[in-house]
Amino acid sequence: MEAAAAGARALLVLPSRSPFQEPRFAFPVRCAPIPIAQRHFFPPPRSWDSHCRRPLLRFSCCLREAQGDPATRRKRLAVFVSGGGSNFRSIHKATIDGTVLGDVVIVVSDKPECKACEYAREHGISVAYYPRTKFAPDGVSPNELVEILRHQRVDFVLLAGYLKLIPKELVEAFPRAILNIHPALLPAFGGKGFYGIKVHEAVIASGARVSGPTIHFVDEKYDHGSILAQRTVPVLETDTPQDLAARVLEQEHALYVEAVAALCEERIEWSGDGVPRMREKELA
Repeated sequence: MEAAAAGARALLVLPSRSPFQEPRFAFPVRCAPIPIAQRHFFPPPRSWDSHCRRPLLRFSCCLREAQGDPATRRKRLAVFVSGGGSNFRSIHKATIDGTVLGDVVIVVSDKPECKACEYAREHGISVAYYPRTKFAPDGVSPNELVEILRHQRVDFVLLAGYLKLIPKELVEAFPRAILNIHPALLPAFGGKGFYGIKVHEAVIASGARVSGPTIHFVDEKYDHGSILAQRTVPVLETDTPQDLAARVLEQEHALYVEAVAALCEERIEWSGDGVPRMREKELA
């Protein structure tokens, strides 16, 4: 058919008079057929609003990208979630207020109905599902997941309460570009089975007097990769696991935003023995 040979017909979307209004459709243009990977993620309605409310900012971002300066180009972020997504929301807000030089372009989850996915849809962020399970029958394979992220031109992958093991295909496709946050001081209280409130129960049961979040680069094992940053909080004698979790979570939000900001600004340095560190931001 002519449509198959020449490519699908699409509509070019141009700005309305006000960036807060619905987009208006202009003239039809020719484009290539939609890649198969796009069938596996689901951009929510009215995505125009969240992506184009500040057209001048978006224009400047595109200009920086065209210039190709990695230190000033806004990075494209994928966030993996499984639950409420408080760290994801903290990072997303930091991208909006300018603290993080990047944009969350896609969310990946093993639980399509979790609150983090709901938040993503409400804010015009595409959502993909991995892996394929009874809770996520539309989930993709590891290779399809890599294809989707590449199609979205993702620079960095951020795990924010994602409970599944990251496939080796993704680790190999994004070397030194995947971060995770863990609610304890690794290497203690980490590994398979240590997640959520279980971590804080184990910390209290051990008699440890300090705890805190750890941010590390991701490899093919649970909670096992080069540690980038940690922050400590006290463990009080009267603490319940919920008390400790709340104290650690407050530091998680702050520390993860700092680490992602450094990542997006190319301020991560690696020593000769493979240990990363965050370089302080230079004052203007």
